[in-house]
Amino acid sequence: MNESIKQIAARLRGLREALAIDIEEMAASCELSEQEYLAYESGEKDIPVGLLHTIASHYGVEMTALLFGDEPRMNAYYVTRKGQGVALERSKAYKYESLAAGFANRKGDPFIVTVEPSDAPFPSNAHAGQEFNYVIEGSLLLQINGKRIILEEGDAIYFNAELTHGMQARNHVPVRFLAFIL
Repeated sequence: MNESIKQIAARLRGLREALAIDIEEMAASCELSEQEYLAYESGEKDIPVGLLHTIASHYGVEMTALLFGDEPRMNAYYVTRKGQGVALERSKAYKYESLAAGFANRKGDPFIVTVEPSDAPFPSNAHAGQEFNYVIEGSLLLQINGKRIILEEGDAIYFNAELTHGMQARNHVPVRFLAFIL
């Protein structure tokens, strides 16, 4: 399993232990079975960013602390220079670059996401809140609640992130898009 996934899993377990929350309660707050939650916490299964956003919001911690292990400190503004966002490669197919990792008490989480072409089964995810995606380059196949939508460069979508959704690069070319999770 990817080292960054193991590190996130360890921080997730540390959060649960620090808050003295049992596995049953944590799984219930995530709307997961205990077995599925334990697969995330043990690092056996990649933890979706949306799930981390849900956990961070529910327990009043910064999502960046779970993702990167650092607490944001800025509260007036935070500048991210081109290509200098805190990066996380969650798998060979997905790379996230946080655009606001150092800003404390964010109302949302902006990322530049790069999705590599893959023949893997269509990924699926669901999380609390809403999501905005704007395609910067490439072509994105987005599936929301079973409906497939193609987004090209310059296209944007805003949707209910509680609906099952997933993304794939099209035409055997990587796609980059701005994702804003609220």
